Amino acid sequence: SFQNEINEVPFFDIQLPYELALKIFHYLGKTELGRCAQVSRTWKVLAEDEVLWYRLCQQEGYLLDTSISDHSCWKLALKNCRARERTLKTNWKNRIGAVSQLRYELGKILCDVHSCDGVVIAGYTSGEVRLWDTRTWDYTAPILEPVHGPGDAGPQPHVSFVRINSSLAVAAYEDGTVSVWSLMFGREPIHRYQHNQRIQALALGSEGATVATASGFEVKVESPNDRGFWQTTETFEIQKLVNFLNLVPDVTGSPVTVAAAEDIVYLLKAEDPGKILHSVYGQPVTCLDVSAHEAAFGVKTFGWLLNEPNQILLYNLETSQCLKKMGNSIGDFTCVNLQNSPPNMLVTGNKDRRVRVFDLRKSESLCSFYAHQLGVSAVQMDDWKIVSGGEEGLVCVWDQRMGTKLWEMHARHPVRHVWFNSHSLITANIPDEKTPRGASITDDDLTAHRKHQGIIYAYEFSVDQLAVESILPICRSSYDEVTGYNYNIGLAVPYDNI
Repeated sequence: SFQNEINEVPFFDIQLPYELALKIFHYLGKTELGRCAQVSRTWKVLAEDEVLWYRLCQQEGYLLDTSISDHSCWKLALKNCRARERTLKTNWKNRIGAVSQLRYELGKILCDVHSCDGVVIAGYTSGEVRLWDTRTWDYTAPILEPVHGPGDAGPQPHVSFVRINSSLAVAAYEDGTVSVWSLMFGREPIHRYQHNQRIQALALGSEGATVATASGFEVKVESPNDRGFWQTTETFEIQKLVNFLNLVPDVTGSPVTVAAAEDIVYLLKAEDPGKILHSVYGQPVTCLDVSAHEAAFGVKTFGWLLNEPNQILLYNLETSQCLKKMGNSIGDFTCVNLQNSPPNMLVTGNKDRRVRVFDLRKSESLCSFYAHQLGVSAVQMDDWKIVSGGEEGLVCVWDQRMGTKLWEMHARHPVRHVWFNSHSLITANIPDEKTPRGASITDDDLTAHRKHQGIIYAYEFSVDQLAVESILPICRSSYDEVTGYNYNIGLAVPYDNI
């Protein structure tokens, strides 16, 4: 090829070796490389060198886990990645894609939902735990085997909490039992342990294999040892009942747990078992989230008594110093998301029905949306959008920079879980009432449960569809279905695909 024949590259009135000329071109961006490619045939070969475009692709955050030999044309690969990102953004903004309901009728009523990277775990009042992998639409969900063997008589206890990460699934039950499954091997639990009382909180490390549970005045941390046998690595005794529990991500060595128990926030480490991060008598903690180096939590300060409004406090976990006090709201902060937010940002939801975004370098909020009628129950943000869920069952998607609502969806129960990545969104509406009146006493009656059981939605925005097909399945209706909406007005009337 022509490139192999080039040994020297003309640089104005001197000739440079190809490698040295390439080093100079390393400092150029996409636009400059495009201009250089128009100078001469030699410069065109140089400006389109795979090394340069591979580096640009990596710099912009695309195809990070690939090597230079994986693509024959990195300039085209970068172009395709940027086009895909633009399409995804447009699909998010205009709600173009597909939505499915993840329902499991026999599970009775939904108790808790969690998801990791598109894999969803749900626990039910029937005591069953179920998985869905939304990355493959034809996937049928396995039911993870229960704690109780087939010989056990009587109904199984309700599921209290479920958590999932890339390798493990965990469920805590009303009777104080905890089951851990590996996502790699089968449906049988790989580990079980028991608390004497009801479990108040469950935490699973975002990576690796560490589980923490709080019951009564005890916090237990379990993880496998070097040979893969599970054991209790730590047990902490604390003075109050735990409301929120998080494992600190990316910790080398023994796990570190942050527990909020009424008005005290504990930093639980093996070498410093009872360390108190924050404590103000009579000011309970209302929400908690933890990143690798910081903890953010809402504090209720009874503003009408002390003339000090409710706030979000940010603490450094290494120095145990309070870095920031943010917000001044009359309502309680009900949810906070620090771990999934962009650097130096954090998003909160409040009982005063507002979603607020804070820049951790300042104290006042960057933006505040009047979002939900009954208070905000779940939030997540990325660099341009915010997804919030409310107690009244509404899921809202916001454009953060424009400060506008893009679209909303409604279901019957409070939104207790929201998770999204670049191309998909998972939301879960979980009923507060686990034994509703009107649902039949007999277990085999499912009709009453449709209304009461709660629902999980999975949205996929990367579905490349034709214009007519872009209407969400929920809006494409036939005479078989009772309800039919049509937001995208792709049909003349709701029922015209008879």
